[in-house]
Amino acid sequence: MSATSPVRPVLPPDIKARKGGAPLVVLTAYTTPVARLVDPHCDIALVGDSLGMVLHGMPSTVGVTMEMMILHGRAVVRGLTRAMAVIDMPFGSYEEGPQQAFRNAARLMAETGAPAVKLEGGQTMAETIAYLTARGVPVMAHVGLTPQSVNTLGGYKVVGRAEEAAKVMADAKACEAAGAFSIVLEKVPMGLAGKITAALTIPTIGIGAGEACDGQVLVVDDMLGLFTDFRPKFVKRYAELGKAADAAIADYAAEVRARAFPAEEHSFPDTLPAKAKS
Repeated sequence: MSATSPVRPVLPPDIKARKGGAPLVVLTAYTTPVARLVDPHCDIALVGDSLGMVLHGMPSTVGVTMEMMILHGRAVVRGLTRAMAVIDMPFGSYEEGPQQAFRNAARLMAETGAPAVKLEGGQTMAETIAYLTARGVPVMAHVGLTPQSVNTLGGYKVVGRAEEAAKVMADAKACEAAGAFSIVLEKVPMGLAGKITAALTIPTIGIGAGEACDGQVLVVDDMLGLFTDFRPKFVKRYAELGKAADAAIADYAAEVRARAFPAEEHSFPDTLPAKAKS
């Protein structure tokens, strides 16, 4: 490909083909500027329903709406040239049945331009995943801790220890059999995540599931230190931008109160300089 050729975007078959290869790099993105930042470095930009908590101050992801996902999905797609956008289907948009799921998945894809959606649930969602994939909707699955079910699970806990391990394995296999092109494993014990990864022919993407997965995902605001309401064990902070922003805002406020900002170089004179008039 020449230097002037357009960049080929990543698509679901490319992700599926990466099974067992170089680890997939995934970060969330909710805005155009952040999408532009992650695009050169990531394979997938996940428009996660975590935006409800990270950007909108919600206590969980349960209150996120289709309209919110479409708004942020459009913004992210505008900022991508290479990485693939995947959009979360929000709570209540697919659980009723396959037909409801297809209507909403088709709407997400048509109104944002994203080539794939993600939904939570294992064996209970297998029929829906099969229905969507048979109708041209690529699906990323999500098992283990499923945040939309936090009220049923009783909190954001590790899922898959002891007798739960067999169910998580069965959930993952059901999603693969239904046609999912990849699967997120969230807060799954690392040993179990390794066994699931070895058992599947589609890539696993871990978040709190250990290094054996075929890829990793984090919430970008977590890893940059912008979201500090809480910090899951699986989050590594690669920067502390929240602290840097706080210091910058404090400096700005101090200069405004001291009338040190704006200075002359930040202001416009009443008349143009002589050379500008000519």
